[in-house]
Amino acid sequence: MRTEQTGTDGTVESIGSARDSAFFDRWYTELQVSPVRDTIVARCLGAPDEYVGTTGVLVWDALDEIAAGLRLEPGAVLADVACGRGGYGIELARRCQGRLHGVDFSAVALKLAEMAAGQHLEDGRADFSLGLLTATNLAENSVDALICTDAVQFAEPASAALAEFGRVLKSGGRLALTTWKPIRPNPRLPESLRSLDLRGDLVRLGFSEIVVARRERWRAAERAMFEEAMATPPDAGNPVLAALQYEAKRSLEEFDSLQRIIVFATAP
Repeated sequence: MRTEQTGTDGTVESIGSARDSAFFDRWYTELQVSPVRDTIVARCLGAPDEYVGTTGVLVWDALDEIAAGLRLEPGAVLADVACGRGGYGIELARRCQGRLHGVDFSAVALKLAEMAAGQHLEDGRADFSLGLLTATNLAENSVDALICTDAVQFAEPASAALAEFGRVLKSGGRLALTTWKPIRPNPRLPESLRSLDLRGDLVRLGFSEIVVARRERWRAAERAMFEEAMATPPDAGNPVLAALQYEAKRSLEEFDSLQRIIVFATAP
């Protein structure tokens, strides 16, 4: 049985294939040893210097749209589910001077997120805890807004994660998701992506004001990231670079099969 994943490395395989927490603990540890991946990602996706090593594969300026779509008020309580190393949630909490609850199933990622929060947020404005997409361990009706970047597709099924997000959000609270979606039928894509129906699931769960929108520029930035990785001279002694180049090759082969999407909704 596949276990639930709360992070992603951006490949076609990884964005649709779950891996366990031990895998991600090792992966985040390796990233700390070699900065090559984080440097390429930051350069292509626009993360500022102070956030290098805290982000995934979402373009940094997507946070402007996410902040607006979440309608964050000063002092808002925000949850970042599948937070990884925490950069996106930390920056959103910083902008609204709010409070952040970060959830992930990798203990190593959470330790790194705590370190990042210490650099950007005042003491007491962020906490991080172990949890899953479908079992966050956050209190019911406890947050004003919730983000989940590039991970909802790993829940089995995705609708179970959406139900958990609805449980955690206050009535009228706002949800923001980012992920990938097939452009056309392709049996080579993982079933978890081919069967994803976020709009339908959100409607069935009672969410309103649902927006599902394609973001071609984000996808173009990902292509640039993978192309730069492939153009980087190989280094047999650097497993992080080798893994990135493997990701890049696999992703570019199926690149035109997927689109980048953002989803907003209001909790019932």
